[in-house]
Amino acid sequence: MTAPPLDGLRVLDLSRFIAGPLCCQILGDMGAEVIKVERPGGEDSRRNVPHHRGHSLYTLNYNRSKHGITLDTRHPKALGVLEELVRGSDVVVENFRPGTLAKMGLGWERIHELNPRAVLVSISGFGQTGPNRDRALFDAIAQAASGLMSMTGTPDGPPTMAGAFVADHIAAFHGVMGAMMALAARARTGDGQHVDISCLDALFSCMGTLPAAWRMLGEEVGRTGNRDHITVPANAYPTADGYLYLHAGTDALFPRLAAAMGMPELTGDPRFADQEARLVHVEALDDVVRGFTRRHTSERIGALLAAAGVPYSPVNSVAEATDSAQVRARDMMIEVEHPELGTLVLPGLALKLGGTPGSVRKAPPLPGEDNAEVYSRLLGLDADELAALRADGVI
Repeated sequence: MTAPPLDGLRVLDLSRFIAGPLCCQILGDMGAEVIKVERPGGEDSRRNVPHHRGHSLYTLNYNRSKHGITLDTRHPKALGVLEELVRGSDVVVENFRPGTLAKMGLGWERIHELNPRAVLVSISGFGQTGPNRDRALFDAIAQAASGLMSMTGTPDGPPTMAGAFVADHIAAFHGVMGAMMALAARARTGDGQHVDISCLDALFSCMGTLPAAWRMLGEEVGRTGNRDHITVPANAYPTADGYLYLHAGTDALFPRLAAAMGMPELTGDPRFADQEARLVHVEALDDVVRGFTRRHTSERIGALLAAAGVPYSPVNSVAEATDSAQVRARDMMIEVEHPELGTLVLPGLALKLGGTPGSVRKAPPLPGEDNAEVYSRLLGLDADELAALRADGVI
């Protein structure tokens, strides 16, 4: 059997909530040995709703492919344990507020001293530098600060947050990329380095041309609902039984849409002759397309657009997307057997490598599930030493 791409790497996961745990989960799915450290009793997210048989789906969703240990990092005896874990790790991931790790006695300088080859990935709200570095951040705060929230919603409505935690997830992906790049550099130099990931930076990087358009051209685009900013028609249109999003804004795609609607004459209308003209007459063109879509079901319109080669999708509910044939075909929902909870249905692996594929290597651990195995194997602690640490409240 082919070894996964990160086989042989060890990751120390000191993170909580989404960005850090997801970063480590991806590394674990790709073969790294991930040691997740939680305080005794488990991290705060284990109390987040919804729950499955008394366990938070939130925690289960971001912590598979990991070995779970507990350690009270504020206990005086914990630092020595953490230091030994750092000595044996290739990557350390944390998402405390900047400076917290240093206050624990384990800042970057100390980590580099303990293990010069270790890579430290710090994922924080605003980053390790800048005037806002010490401020707390949740996903919607990043959406507000990045400008994304100001762009989301209808022109006459309030700024609106996205329906998913996009900033945390994008920061997690940047954390994975940062770890991989630092490890690639280590292969040449022999030295680890500190990777500084900001949720705000990660989300701001997704704003496309909008920041540059403001700085260089003085242009600022307001909220346009579901309408694309630069091409027309590209919008969510009502159908006889729901909504369907189509994108036919380019000069190559628009004639295909016109033909699919049975209105080839639209291409000869000077208002719709090219992309620039269609942008000027966006309301008129949207009215035409809307008049067509309202008369047909999403399935019927989809068949016409598919035959014409026009990009489209019905606006699916979460249930419809989860149960769709495409998601099933791509194994984006998978079953994982948990020793206590039975069969879990979790998101699959978005990274699909043809030669060295990843896989879910372990069900999400219970708090401290692997204490005995990890502490004995990695630190050489025997049963009496583990019992003493447990009695002192260290683990």
